[in-house]
Amino acid sequence: MERKHRYSRQERFTPFGEEGQQRLRHSHVLVLGAGALGSATAETLVRAGVRHVTIVDRDYVEWSNLQRQQLFTEQDAMDRLPKAVAAAKRLSEINSDCLVNGIVMDVRAGELTTLSAGVDLMMDATDNFETRLIMNDVGFKLGIPWIYGGCVGSSGMSYTFLPGETPCLNCLLGTIPMGGDTCDINGILPQAVQMVAAHQTMEAMKLLSGNRQALRKKMLTFDLWRNERVEFGVERAKKQGCPTCGEHPEYPYLTATNSGKSEVLCGRDTVQIRPARPMNIDLKEMADRLNKLPHGKATVTPYMIIYQVKPHRLVIFRDGRTLVHGTSDIAKARSLYNQYVGG
Repeated sequence: MERKHRYSRQERFTPFGEEGQQRLRHSHVLVLGAGALGSATAETLVRAGVRHVTIVDRDYVEWSNLQRQQLFTEQDAMDRLPKAVAAAKRLSEINSDCLVNGIVMDVRAGELTTLSAGVDLMMDATDNFETRLIMNDVGFKLGIPWIYGGCVGSSGMSYTFLPGETPCLNCLLGTIPMGGDTCDINGILPQAVQMVAAHQTMEAMKLLSGNRQALRKKMLTFDLWRNERVEFGVERAKKQGCPTCGEHPEYPYLTATNSGKSEVLCGRDTVQIRPARPMNIDLKEMADRLNKLPHGKATVTPYMIIYQVKPHRLVIFRDGRTLVHGTSDIAKARSLYNQYVGG
């Protein structure tokens, strides 16, 4: 079939039509996270013809990702490619009509404020609530809708946040049980990922095509293993005094201090260390320096240094952000960071 008929099947769906397709061709979506959920949502949007997709992730491809993260290959895992880079490459091959940007970054308030400029919609594919709360503040401050998605085990949740219309994430926390489990601890079935991605991207297609009246407007939860599905309204959860969407918003997660942050990555025996100020490391030069030390071995890729110093492995990115594998002790991780990377 000719290239011009690429989107014909969704254009023939009357509520969407050619007008909806034209709107997609002028849309920019920001996907935060390039893991299982980010891979699935980004691929669906790119195949649908969203003109501009930016996908941001801080991690790299590992073998355990391949069971459910559909954009990645064994070669990506062997090369330890950053997920954002591998995803962008694959997505550009899927649809050359789309502009796909892959950004290797640990997103905090300043970064997300910059990334969201000119964005029509943000898709949540993160693995932690701290980043979601930053996304929530940015979205409600700048008037950008964002679609929450989370999955673990065989269950999942999704909700569409609309600034000025719905409660925000801050309102729901403490009112709606949104879970604290992770797939690293509880595992994850790929079908749960696909189901959440389907609900998220369906809402995205409605929003981007101008069909807001078709939005679900309810929180959705499901458990595929138990054959359960529930939808419920959350309008009453909206709080007048909410610091994000209340009468006098302060956007607390945009003013919080995020410099020099260290955090344990749940279930991975890994600590991430963020320098107080972004660095600009010459990867080859640092790898050469590390290889002159009497112990350890440094391997350099175009995106990072992988330094094996048993029983630990340091993955050092160009901006100084470092993953210290083999420990959940932040003090130990910082000691290794200071010893081999420096301040």
